[in-house]
Amino acid sequence: MTNRTSPLLHVVLHEPEIPNNTGNIGRTCVALDSAMHLIHPLGFALDEKACRRAGLDYWPRLDLREHDSLERYLETHAEAHRSKRIWALSTHATRPVWEATFEPGDHLLFGKETRGLPPKVLERFSDRMLTLPMVPPERSLNLATAVCAAAYEAVRQLVGSGGAKLDAQGRLEIAAKARTEPRSGA
Repeated sequence: MTNRTSPLLHVVLHEPEIPNNTGNIGRTCVALDSAMHLIHPLGFALDEKACRRAGLDYWPRLDLREHDSLERYLETHAEAHRSKRIWALSTHATRPVWEATFEPGDHLLFGKETRGLPPKVLERFSDRMLTLPMVPPERSLNLATAVCAAAYEAVRQLVGSGGAKLDAQGRLEIAAKARTEPRSGA
């Protein structure tokens, strides 16, 4: 295993609207030892009562980071923006997700369920836009499904390149970091 001490990937949701999608994405992030970034405003509450009611028993193990705006996220992760790539996933992209070369710590940026990423974001990351191909006239996938497909393609590549490793039981080896307390904030 590599000496990775940070999340394997960063899944970034720009203004998510549907709590069930975000919950499913959070579970995927926990399963992949990845951080989930939520860019406000959100279309739902994240308080403890709402999480309990939704049955999010894994939520305390989620590396959750919240950001007031896309601009604040980009400012906070300026280092990541320079050293690791932010990949923007969009149905407007023409480059399939499997044509990217992922590295540990890369950021996968997804837009809101109803509108995707804003045009200014797509312009900013035009050289790092990826898509999950589908047949016409289909226009999109469920956000949780798209995140899962893209994240597992990244993990597949990372295992193949040595950026991540599977143990004897076929499970991902997690980073050498404390996992006792949930993290929040950026």
